[in-house]
Amino acid sequence: MVPDVPDSNAVPSHSGGAEDTGRVLRPEERSEYERLRRAATLRHRRVRRLGASVLLLAALLLAPLAVVAAWVHDTVSDTDRYVATVAPLASDPAVRKVVTDRLTDRVVRQVDVEAVTASLTKVLADAGAPPRVVAGSEALTGPLTSAVQTVVRRNVDRVVTSDLFQQAWEGSNRRAHAAVVGMLTGERHGAVRATDDAVELDIGAVVDQVRQRLVDQGFEKAAAIPDSDRTVTLFRTEELARAQDTMRVLDIVGTWLPVLTVALAALAVWTAPRHRLMLLITALGTGVMMVALLIALAVLRRAYLDTVPAVTLPPDAAAAIFDTFVRFLRDSTRTLLVVALVTALAAYLYGPGRAAVGVRNASRRGAGAAGRALSRAGVRVGPVGRRLAARRSWATGIVIGAGALALVLWNHPTVGSVALVLALVLVALAAVAVLVAVAVSAPPEGGRASGRVAP
Repeated sequence: MVPDVPDSNAVPSHSGGAEDTGRVLRPEERSEYERLRRAATLRHRRVRRLGASVLLLAALLLAPLAVVAAWVHDTVSDTDRYVATVAPLASDPAVRKVVTDRLTDRVVRQVDVEAVTASLTKVLADAGAPPRVVAGSEALTGPLTSAVQTVVRRNVDRVVTSDLFQQAWEGSNRRAHAAVVGMLTGERHGAVRATDDAVELDIGAVVDQVRQRLVDQGFEKAAAIPDSDRTVTLFRTEELARAQDTMRVLDIVGTWLPVLTVALAALAVWTAPRHRLMLLITALGTGVMMVALLIALAVLRRAYLDTVPAVTLPPDAAAAIFDTFVRFLRDSTRTLLVVALVTALAAYLYGPGRAAVGVRNASRRGAGAAGRALSRAGVRVGPVGRRLAARRSWATGIVIGAGALALVLWNHPTVGSVALVLALVLVALAAVAVLVAVAVSAPPEGGRASGRVAP
């Protein structure tokens, strides 16, 4: 019995029944059917391209905002991150000079040199000193002021350049930042806290210490000091609630805006008809946006330095302060730029370009030569190597995915960490390629080399 052969001109049945074919179409009907199917496919691809383009545009526009929002969130809400940001300022020469100058001027202003010279002049006059000596004492104001300033500057400079200043700088910034964060987040713990529209200082610890010291010194009645009023209202402001609301918005935006941006970019790649090409475009677009952000930071730096008067802050100190505050933002932007370029290069190398094909062929030949050399030297990979050769694409995907996951889980990755992960991924891919080549080159058991993987 000859089995039924479906007619190529039959319309496929979509009813879900047992029949696989419909009625036979006439040539003109078949032509119209093919035309409608091509039109439907073309419309589907156009819709996918449009959707992918919209998603890509949204992701690229949000990318710089996501980087800035994440940086602001980390700097404002994370005390450790903030201290790590401002800590280098204590060792910057320009900033140290400004601090030394300000402290020296403040101390010298507290010393009334004119009163000292006037008192000296009066003492000399009352003692009957020669008029020339009395007149000369009146001219000591300038030299005395210079001497006091020299002594004060020398001592202030010793303090500012010591490790003690570095520790005091970090400690004061940590305490101040923690207090501000606690106030903005409405945290009830800590010395400074926010209640409704008031900022209050908790002096409970001070009250306890004072009470205990008075008791220890014999004032036993001090033990009856009440615990009822242990807070002091520092100030009241109607803007406190608005500042706390801004902090909550920043916490949400800084956390979820980067996630949303990555999700939009991934959806753009998934929606596009040609995933590899869209990945290449997305990576290059992200790189362009990171370059634009770096340019914007350079322009903002120039504008900041132009607006700061030299009498208020010297240009070198102002530049050091700006560069220190935004250095983590610059590092994050450069890291994303490098990641984007690496991703774009990988997407290109997996494509049909002449250079990409040449690189793949060269790496394949190199791995094959290494595998054959190891095989001739007696190296065997066994069943594990044969299974790896049979599932090489899976192994390659796992290695690349592990590298991407390492960067995602890395706490604030830098360009150096990206280079390290990239090197490890390349080494792992090379190892996989060599192991596969060894498995292919090894002769099967009981026979000679077959040139292909044994099942």
